[in-house]
Amino acid sequence: MILLATDLDGTFLGGKQIDKLNLYRHIQQNSAIKLVFVTGRGLESVLPLLNDHIIPNPDYIICDVGATIVDGKTLEPIEPLHSEIEAKWTNFYELKAELSVIKGMEFQEVPQQRRCSFYYTEETDLDSVYKIADKYQCDVITSVDKYLDLIPRNVNKGSTIEKLIEHLEVGRDDVLVAGDTLNDLAMYETGLQGVVVGSSEKLLVEKTKNMKNVYQAKATGAGGIIEALNHFSGFSDFAPTKNIQLSSDLQKQRQLLVVYHRLPFDLIKEDGEIKRIPPKSPNGVIPSLLGLFEKGRVGVWVGEQETEKLDGAVSNQYIDEEKYPNLTASIIPLSKKDIDRFYRGFSKEAFWPVIFSFVDKAHFDHADWEHFLKINETFAQRVAKEADEGAMVWVHDYNLWMVPAYLKTLRPDIKIAFFHHTSFPPADIFNTIPWRKEIIGSLLQCDFISFHIPRYVENFVDVLRSHTPFKVLSRVNAAKQFLTYSLALGVDKMTKVIEVSGRKIRLGAQPVGISVDKINNILEEESSKNKIEQLKKDTEGKTIILSVERLDYVKGPLEKIRAYGEFLEEHPEYHGKIELINISTPPSKGMNVYDTVQKEIEQAVGEINGKFSTLDWVPIQYFFRVFPFNEVLAYYAVADIAWITPLRDGLNLVAKEYVGVKGKYSSSDGVLILSEFAGASVEMPYAVFTNPYDIQSLKEGLLQALTMEEEDKQLRMKRLYEAVSFYNIEYWGRDFIREFNKTLA
Repeated sequence: MILLATDLDGTFLGGKQIDKLNLYRHIQQNSAIKLVFVTGRGLESVLPLLNDHIIPNPDYIICDVGATIVDGKTLEPIEPLHSEIEAKWTNFYELKAELSVIKGMEFQEVPQQRRCSFYYTEETDLDSVYKIADKYQCDVITSVDKYLDLIPRNVNKGSTIEKLIEHLEVGRDDVLVAGDTLNDLAMYETGLQGVVVGSSEKLLVEKTKNMKNVYQAKATGAGGIIEALNHFSGFSDFAPTKNIQLSSDLQKQRQLLVVYHRLPFDLIKEDGEIKRIPPKSPNGVIPSLLGLFEKGRVGVWVGEQETEKLDGAVSNQYIDEEKYPNLTASIIPLSKKDIDRFYRGFSKEAFWPVIFSFVDKAHFDHADWEHFLKINETFAQRVAKEADEGAMVWVHDYNLWMVPAYLKTLRPDIKIAFFHHTSFPPADIFNTIPWRKEIIGSLLQCDFISFHIPRYVENFVDVLRSHTPFKVLSRVNAAKQFLTYSLALGVDKMTKVIEVSGRKIRLGAQPVGISVDKINNILEEESSKNKIEQLKKDTEGKTIILSVERLDYVKGPLEKIRAYGEFLEEHPEYHGKIELINISTPPSKGMNVYDTVQKEIEQAVGEINGKFSTLDWVPIQYFFRVFPFNEVLAYYAVADIAWITPLRDGLNLVAKEYVGVKGKYSSSDGVLILSEFAGASVEMPYAVFTNPYDIQSLKEGLLQALTMEEEDKQLRMKRLYEAVSFYNIEYWGRDFIREFNKTLA
């Protein structure tokens, strides 16, 4: 058995993430290692660590710089050691009053027992402090030229550890002490074997460098403790082996932090308890990002969680330790009010309309902007805390636009990438944002900025032209993956590398893909097959036109419904033969901005059905609810035409999902009608393109799809499926990381 007595901040809780996880797991799995927390903190500030599933619970806790000692499981004082220390304590209130009048002394507003703690400065007369301490029979302990503690004479971290090991009858050779600041010095002065971890306070390094019992490690934090366990011959059997789940390639990779407003799991209430479940949809960004960590890559996912209790920190936790052994979630607790104001309110009312070129719908509120900054700063502070030296940080989407600005100030050592999941508007549209300079200034702190398609990259570059001088160092042809001159969002060349104020910034176009394999797996399930067969029976004899979209004015839902009404007016030969199934997913609760849109759609649907319906035919089946993903796939399978006509869309995964389902069948004759203003249009040359701003174009596109020859349908779908299968969600994640890695050179 060995006793590991370790300081917390900077030591046991410091260092690289992989070293911490490796050490923590090893201690939890090895009952022969007894753990002692030795800290300058008060006991109250240690308690949250005891509820952390990642950090092992200590067997004993020594806090208040050695003045308090309790059982780590019961939190009861260790007697008679505790009483002996208590008996030495002097009059706290008189001591505090005398010290408070000394210049540069500021009392620490933290829980304190059996100690008196202050902040001090260069102006502080330390001679006066020592005189007062001597009067009250106290010792003075300083740390990092900032913290000053007075505790009962001859009571310190070292003396209390010695009393504990004597009480436990543990051999001195079976104890390893670890620290990183000057207030840990007393632990090494006991003569016990110890480690000063890497990047420790210089004064501690200096004072221990000639101590034979002390090993000065190169690795920081937990890594230094592991290094010391291997260094001392008596402890090598207790050292954790290298993490076998990390290949040599992964060991060379830097820590990756994903910063996203969403966490990679959903929360449900079951039997009165909140439980975590995987994301409901197998497609989308979250499963792809999680896939980057499946082979053991080290990382942290920083995201928000709505909570009613904001008075305590939420401890880090494994997302799925078996699948992602070295990935943890760092949760930022926010109230419903904060989230409503930050995301559902301001982001959706100020930025969302501008991003999609609906400037007339934008509402700018400067008080809400200040709140937006506060939330972004909170994210940045959390990332700065979690990031290893030189870590890679991947920030997601416009509602975290200001994170890079705060983060680069806090941690200039890290690399930052930013991905826009939306479109990016032209300069004259973007520049209507009152805070455009701040946003662009923040994005220019990134090392890599990526968008779905080349058009958005060029829009961003045009915005830069109105803000700052820069050089274009590299441009590439867009035709390798994207359409160029043939439709609204096409461009022939794309800016790849720019230089701003001496810094090189990479730009990229990486459209998100789908998981064709996961779609196929769902379609092979018996329940999916049954659902498809039932839908075929229900729609037999009719050509099914399918529209699937989230309720949003940018999706152009009203324009499509009206075009369909006019089509029925002009083509009575299709009455009773075609049917539009419109699945409209409700927005998040609290987004009242869409209420008017919903009412207008329902009114338009009612008018068309009222005008054209017969006893055995209803022109539009309108569903305003969330469908499970497997049901949506079943609707894709039976739909003859997917009518995807957003006025603007950053990409549009529905179009790709439809192709992913239809392409599974070799004889598929589905037709994709796609808006030219959906980002996905430049990836899908075999779709039938339509201009949703032109009602005539909408009607002509629908007629073209209805009259298309079977052979043409099958060839188009085959080609679309080849592209969607190749540029899938896994490709997107790998391609982004490939480009991000180029910034490390």
